[in-house]
Amino acid sequence: MTDWLHDLSEWLIDFADSDWAIVVLGISSFAEAIFFPVPPDLLLVGVALIQPHLAIWLGVLVTITSVAGAVVGHWLGDRLGRPILDRLFADDKILMVERMFKRYGMWATLMAAFTPIPYKLFAITAGVLDLDRRTFIIASLIGRGARFITIGALVYFYGEDIEAFVSDNFGLLTLVLGMAVVAVVVAWGLVHRLRTRGAEG
Repeated sequence: MTDWLHDLSEWLIDFADSDWAIVVLGISSFAEAIFFPVPPDLLLVGVALIQPHLAIWLGVLVTITSVAGAVVGHWLGDRLGRPILDRLFADDKILMVERMFKRYGMWATLMAAFTPIPYKLFAITAGVLDLDRRTFIIASLIGRGARFITIGALVYFYGEDIEAFVSDNFGLLTLVLGMAVVAVVVAWGLVHRLRTRGAEG
């Protein structure tokens, strides 16, 4: 992480014990889904540790504000097209996300919540590719909810013991959560398909 990004992250986390903590958390998660470079996870942990009785609800708040920001990103991509991607992101990341969307469709949105690739890139690219907004919102709610509500629940049940774990194993944690969510959705899809075939038979 570059020095300025580290300083920005530390500055944001300092709001955890302020009177404006929850407002800043909501605004930062909304902005992060459009342009802001710092994910809201560590601020979520910080605020939840100070207000543990609200930890799960803070996860819900971050989910809603993040998805709201992603909808704005989707709209910007739909209206402004490819030039906005070229202005904001590196070519290799854009091509990677485009390949994921072409191969997996809206599954890419679900996986986006758990990859190191900025979620905002998925949101804007979904708009550029004119992917269905309703499906995008549903996939985003599932993916982002699984990520942020899980973090809130971990803080609620384990308190300060979880802070170092989340900080030190953030990549692994999101990967495991992502695999779990995808597995559950795939299993649900298979069960639904088998039931449909059984009803038709």
